[in-house]
Amino acid sequence: MLIRSSHLVLDTCCILNFIASGHFLSIITSIPAQVMITQTVWQEELIKFERFDKSDKQQLDESVNQGVVKLVDFEIEEEYNLFVNYVSLLPKGDGEAASGAIAIFRNWAIATDDKNPTKLFRQEKSNMEILSTPDIIKYWSEKDNLTGQEIQTVLTSIQVKGKYFPPKNHPLRDWWINSI
Repeated sequence: MLIRSSHLVLDTCCILNFIASGHFLSIITSIPAQVMITQTVWQEELIKFERFDKSDKQQLDESVNQGVVKLVDFEIEEEYNLFVNYVSLLPKGDGEAASGAIAIFRNWAIATDDKNPTKLFRQEKSNMEILSTPDIIKYWSEKDNLTGQEIQTVLTSIQVKGKYFPPKNHPLRDWWINSI
C-alpha cells in the first residue's frame, strides 16, 4: 500500500472493522501516515457505540491518548460548509460527511468502505486517495509477516464481528476469499 498523503482520516466503518479484527493498535501503527479521526465520528458514532466491549474501548482511547490517532475538527468555515453539503448528500450519517470534508479540504487520504461516500468523494476530487479495510489489512499483514492462519483469523473476525465482506468489484476481494 503506497500512501502519498501525510494524513489518513478513518471513517467509522474502517475503525469498527479494525476493532473487530482484534488487532486495532497493531493495524493503526502500521499505517505510514498520521491517522486521524474526526471529532464528529468520535463524539457521535464511536463514544456511544454499543458493540464495543471494555477492551475495545480501551484500545481506542489508548490510541488517542498515545497520539497514535489524533482527533481533528473543522478549522475554517469553508471546511464546515463542505461538511454541511455532504450531510445532505450522504444520508447514512454525519461521520462519513465529516471525514470526507476534512480529507478533501486538507488534501488528506481517507479510509472508508462505504460505496456512496467513495463515489461522491471521487466525483469531488478525482485524485483523492481512498483506502479500504482490505487495502489496510493486506498491507498490515504483509508488513507484520502474518501467517496464513493469522490472516484467516483476522479476516474471519472482521466478517463475523464487523459484518464486513469486500464487494464484488473490490480489487482485493479474491485475496480476501483466498485468505479465508
